[in-house]
Amino acid sequence: MSANDFSLQSLIRPEAAEPAFVFDGTLVSRVEFLARVEQTAAWLAAQGIGKGDVVAVWLVNRVEWIALLFAAARLGAIVAAVNTRYRSAEVAHLLKVSGAKLMVVEAAFRSIDFAAILADIAKDDVPALQQLAVVGADRIPAQWPCVRFDAFDAVHPPAPLAQGDVDRPVLLYTTSGTTKGPKLVAHSQRTLASHAVSIANALQLDPQRHSLLAMLPFCGTFGMTSLLGFIAAGATIHVLDAFEAAPALKILSEHRITHSFGSDEMFRRILALTDAPRPFPHLEICGFAAFQPGWRELAAEAEARGMSLFGLYGSSEVQALFSIARGGDTFANRIEGGGWPMSPDAKVRVRDTESGELAAHGVSGEIEISAPSRFLGYFNNPEATGDAITADGFFRTGDIGRLRGDGAFVYETRAGDAMRLGGFLVAPGEIEDELKSCPGVADAQVVAVDLKGQARCVAFVIAAAEPPQQEALTARLRERLAGYKVPARIYLVDAFPVTDSANGVKIQRARLRAMAMDRIATE
Repeated sequence: MSANDFSLQSLIRPEAAEPAFVFDGTLVSRVEFLARVEQTAAWLAAQGIGKGDVVAVWLVNRVEWIALLFAAARLGAIVAAVNTRYRSAEVAHLLKVSGAKLMVVEAAFRSIDFAAILADIAKDDVPALQQLAVVGADRIPAQWPCVRFDAFDAVHPPAPLAQGDVDRPVLLYTTSGTTKGPKLVAHSQRTLASHAVSIANALQLDPQRHSLLAMLPFCGTFGMTSLLGFIAAGATIHVLDAFEAAPALKILSEHRITHSFGSDEMFRRILALTDAPRPFPHLEICGFAAFQPGWRELAAEAEARGMSLFGLYGSSEVQALFSIARGGDTFANRIEGGGWPMSPDAKVRVRDTESGELAAHGVSGEIEISAPSRFLGYFNNPEATGDAITADGFFRTGDIGRLRGDGAFVYETRAGDAMRLGGFLVAPGEIEDELKSCPGVADAQVVAVDLKGQARCVAFVIAAAEPPQQEALTARLRERLAGYKVPARIYLVDAFPVTDSANGVKIQRARLRAMAMDRIATE
């Protein structure tokens, strides 16, 4: 196979279904899309963008986003994906680390004031940034030169094409935010395109029969990977510019959508808008990531209403939809995170976090992955890359899970969230589910703390209408759980600290741990 067989351009299949995309009712054929890629490549070249240059893309889901990625690939340039939830400090960090020369930005979207966010960024903090290109307006108030993104309606000389660059960086994702700022995860055309083909093959996608509702943001691996997988399959893709439950429900109901991917909260909101007993008869697979408490109950409700949820696993480093459950799994196994890798060439192993040895089937430890979808490394950060990759090329995921023994694996929790209590690794969800089954408990989160030299867990509980008695909760847990799993403290709170990410709202367990230690200290 030639290098061009692994280019993003190779994903566009001439025999595919039409249209390729539907944006808010506007149809875009594959011929039209390819023309827009050519126009965008010429426009980027006219702005001085060439091989190795970085273009930051700060857009909602629109055809310009995809055209910019494919056009950058043709030029040998790199796209840095900017989360539309980001604000000034996060945007400045990404621009500085990536060294972006050009940023393509929305003029406005809903309540987001892009110009105000940019106004809070000191020009000296992002010295590489030379120009802004605005979609939807001639310019916005900013301290950088502005041009209108007019690639689709202006004529520029054809761009020179970069050849044989499928193994160079083409797309930079941000990892989940950290206190020091996110790292940039670099992927090549080969890693993106080969994984997209693996998804299309593993899901046995038929361009004439299958279609996707794309409701996740393209700036994250979850949204981009599912998009590229269905482009590779040649299937029609209905795109939401940003998730809202009502338009998602309308598209699912009216367009015979067969596949969609999202968070548990997204599917919960969609189901809440309809009282039809089985509202989506054409849906085959809803792949979901569980971010919120109560996801098992959601999966059971969805199953009863004909919406089959499939557990997934992925990360920016190995891409989303790295693996998925199978239809033949029992319901309990199907909704668990993990499943079977999409690529037949992917390898998953589990390493005992204490002994450092590879763990046997059924034994929890850190998940390590080798796969064609693995990232190139952290952009401009060789030290972090070296720390994340084993000597034999496996990515250390930082996630805890176990091998099932049938070729599948189970994701249990983040390594930072997993608790070693009484000599055993314990997933917080096990204790949280027990707490949520108690009268008076609306929601619960559990974290581990060091209490007088011992690892113990502490629970935070949001009360229902009738607040629970803490003594009663402890007594019930003692009846149902091993002693080392019973929380040393149970605190009532009004809400959990949360943070926004590209794929949804996540609970800040680090903040909960700090809250627990503060409360214990005052005692």
